[in-house]
Parts: sequence; structure tokens; C-alpha cells
Amino acid sequence: MLNRKNKLLLLKVLSLFSVVRGYNLLIIVLAQYLASIYILAPHLPLRKVIFDIDLFVIVLASILVIAGGYIINNFYDAEKDLINKPTKSMLDRLVSQRFKLTTYFVLNFFAVFAASYVSFKAVLFFSAYIFGIWFYSHKLKKIPFVGNFVSATLAITPFFAVFVYYKNFETVIFVHAIFLFLLILSREIIKDLENMSGDMAQNYRTIPIIYGVGVSKMLITILILLTLIPSLLLIFKFDVGYMHYYFAGCIVLLILFLFILFRSNTKKQYVWLHNIIKLIIVVGVFSILLINVNLVLNRIL
Repeated sequence: MLNRKNKLLLLKVLSLFSVVRGYNLLIIVLAQYLASIYILAPHLPLRKVIFDIDLFVIVLASILVIAGGYIINNFYDAEKDLINKPTKSMLDRLVSQRFKLTTYFVLNFFAVFAASYVSFKAVLFFSAYIFGIWFYSHKLKKIPFVGNFVSATLAITPFFAVFVYYKNFETVIFVHAIFLFLLILSREIIKDLENMSGDMAQNYRTIPIIYGVGVSKMLITILILLTLIPSLLLIFKFDVGYMHYYFAGCIVLLILFLFILFRSNTKKQYVWLHNIIKLIIVVGVFSILLINVNLVLNRIL
């Protein structure tokens, strides 16, 4: 049995894990490695990619910066989250704001320090990434559409780091990136619909608050319809192995998503829409394995 002190320590660890969204970090690590193996460097032996120290450091620096980003975002959104996410917010508050800020600076320091192992350009890249996340959380988040666009851009930046490392400029990679960017941008506007109560209370100038729910739904619809274009290209124009089944499933799910969107008018329904997009993204990470099933089977057998 855990005593009171150990229970409190465990709760604080869980609180910090919640603040940095540890489950998201694990998915991002997996996505970066799978993208490297199957999309960015398919010509390299599996062992050479997995045991590449420079790639490991780039992934590590990415995760440290993203974790720090979640912390600074949580810091600025503390009051808003009390309204939008009361249960999660109460767990997050088990760790003091001072400790969160200290952890934020420590994580960013180690990210830049790790990047210095790769190159000075990597140091500049991750320093700019850290500044971009802070500037978004401090200023840009409250500007309608600009905040959404920057947030989506920051979300795909870790993959850009790996992309630059491998210097693979094939068109199929850009099509994958556009597909992911449009999904994330759609999700950001859905989150604004989901969080309207807290945003209004804290004077956030989001798209639903400034332009209304109807305009927000139209923007989401346009973005989802645009997402269908890279999906169709990846099915019919590019060789993505069995992953074309994933994109076919996405088209069906996204069309269903649009029908649900225009019937939604409550926070619970917007949360469902948010989760649909999140599901598509997470399943997409694991679906990267379908690009080369033979490689997977050879390693298993």
C-alpha cells in the first residue's frame, strides 16, 4: 500500500504527464521513426535508420521542445482550461505554476544542448521552434485563423526537421504533409468550437467568437474537402502500398464527418468531431507500416 506522501508524488507525476500530454509525445516519436523508415529514407537499411544517433537526437530534441510547448501553453491557458476542461485542469494544478515554468526552461535547454550534437543549424532550428511555440502561446493564439494556422504549422514542424535531415524532396512527401496539415488545421478550428465558453470568458478572439459558428463550420468544410484532394492523389497517383486502404477509409470517414458537423451544436458533439480527426491522425501513424508490408513481415518472421 502506498502511504500519503507516495500517493501525492504519484499524483504529481500523473499531473506532469497530463500537462506534457505524454501519450501524444509517444505517438509523435513513433510517427517520426515510421516516417523516416517508410517515407523519407525507404532506401536505407532498417538498422541504419533505427540506430542513427543523429536521428535519435533530432527526435529527442523535438520531443523535449514539444513537451515544453505543452507546458507553456498550459501555463497561459490555466484560467481558460478551468472552464473548458475542469477535470483535467484540476489534475494539472497538482503541479505548481512555478515548477511548470522551471521544467519548461530545463526541457528547452536540454533540447538545444542535444541539437548541438547534430549541428549548429540544428541548434538554430530548434531555438526558432522554441521561440515560435512561445510566441504562439503568448500572442498569436488569440488572433483568429492566424493562431489556428500557426498552431497547425508548429504541429508538423517535428516532421519537417526529419525531412530536412534526410533531404528527400519527393512529391509524395509533400502530398502526405499537406494531408496532415489540413487535418490538423481542421482540428484546431473544431477545438475553438469546443472551447467557446472558456474562450469567451478569457476574451480570446477565435473564429467562432468573432465570425460565428456558421462561418467556422464552413471553413472546416472547405478544409475537409481540400483534404480529400491529397487523399485521392495518394490513392491513385502515388505508390503508397497497402496504405491506400487507409486513405480510402479516410475519405469515407471525412464525408461522414461533414454530415455530423452540420448537425452538431453542443460541446459534446464537437468533442466527438475532434476525436474523429484525432483517430484519423493516430491510425494514420500506424498505417505507415502498410507502405511496405514485406519489410514488416520480414522483421517479424
